[in-house]
Amino acid sequence: MSENTANRWIKPVLITTLLWNILGVFAFIMQLLLTPEMVSKLPQEQQLAYNSQPLWATLAFAIAVFGGALGCVLLLFKKSLATLTLIISLAAVLAQQYYNFMIINSISLFGVSAIFMPIAVTLIAIALVYLSFHLKQQDYFK
Repeated sequence: MSENTANRWIKPVLITTLLWNILGVFAFIMQLLLTPEMVSKLPQEQQLAYNSQPLWATLAFAIAVFGGALGCVLLLFKKSLATLTLIISLAAVLAQQYYNFMIINSISLFGVSAIFMPIAVTLIAIALVYLSFHLKQQDYFK
């Protein structure tokens, strides 16, 4: 793949997905910064879900967003480690969605609208893994 062909669509896509993952990092940080007073203003069921979130679910969230951001940076710098990083990030996304939908039933807590963001997150994570495999086949990595 020539450098010019790759740069036409890959860099804008990677920058956009990096920004998407940075927004995820900010969401993770904001969740960590929630004070007990902020949590107490949530409906009772949401308070219970927030206060009883296991460490593994919090770690899955962190690995998903930081791994996704790092994977995008690695793709931008044409490093083959991006593929493994994005696979780990996707696995963490899937673990996080398992927690949200199977353990706490986030649809009952937040309503049907709570399904749209997790679907977007999962599809983008899958697309990034697919893109990294595609780029590997095109000899994109240094």
